[in-house]
Amino acid sequence: ETLRCPFVQIPLWSMRRSIHTNLSRHRQHVRAMGMRIRFLMRGMLATAMAGAACSTSTPPVAEKPAAPPEKAIVTPPPAPRIGKPVSAPSYAAVTRSGIRFSGVEFDSRSHRLVVIDQAGGPGTKYPDAGAAARSRNALAAVNAGFFTPEGDPLGLVVEGGVAAGSWNQASSLGSGIWYEDAPGGSAIARRGAIGREGAKRCRELLQAGPLLVENGDSVGGLSTRKTSARTIIAWDGGDRWWIGRTSPCTLQSAAAALASGGPCRWSVAHALNLDGGRSSELWVSGQVSGGPVSERPLWNRPVRNFLALAPR
Repeated sequence: ETLRCPFVQIPLWSMRRSIHTNLSRHRQHVRAMGMRIRFLMRGMLATAMAGAACSTSTPPVAEKPAAPPEKAIVTPPPAPRIGKPVSAPSYAAVTRSGIRFSGVEFDSRSHRLVVIDQAGGPGTKYPDAGAAARSRNALAAVNAGFFTPEGDPLGLVVEGGVAAGSWNQASSLGSGIWYEDAPGGSAIARRGAIGREGAKRCRELLQAGPLLVENGDSVGGLSTRKTSARTIIAWDGGDRWWIGRTSPCTLQSAAAALASGGPCRWSVAHALNLDGGRSSELWVSGQVSGGPVSERPLWNRPVRNFLALAPR
């Protein structure tokens, strides 16, 4: 068939083919455009959803730093205990209630007392307190316990864990004890406080008497008659100690003076009388504040043992 018009003649089959070709091309173009649009819309939708998720989600929490390895964790030591400072030994001579007290006070946290005994008898090794102290590099020394006319201890003496003499259960001259136990603690007590067997287990011990002050009070029943020089050891019940001697006085007056103030910068809780009279002696090294001092009258006699002050 032929389409006729005034200007041109076109076969119908050619026109149909041309229209069909153009329609096919148009469909392909539309299909491609649709795919592009769907692809773009999917991308836009994904972007929008991601943005919405970011805006509504909880902000991320910062991670804690990793703990150091266990071996690097060091526990600090406990804070040191705050207490009264340790004072160096010092010598002083003071008068209380008409009695002159001459001696050395010290702190048992830095210094200790040791017994120096002479197994051979009085004066066999050391003629005086100074010689005994220097043999141990001690800073001070006093005469110590009572002894018999034969030179044996009148009571138990323990030096470095070695006992000498025997337990004095009957006499007032053995009613009190000064001792240092195995851990190193020192005290003044009545002889019944630790007993015979307990005394033998001490590292250092001296049996003497009578007690002059107990729990801060002067002991009753002390002699008010005989006047003599006294050698004394005093203690505050804690870390502070005093060793020394007095001018001639009675036991009762010495006890009263100690309990009412004493020779120290602290209150006396316990005090023990040691051998006195012609045995009373004090020696202090020049290394001690207030030293050197040597108080040994010419008429003094040799003694069996000493108490010496030494650094720990």
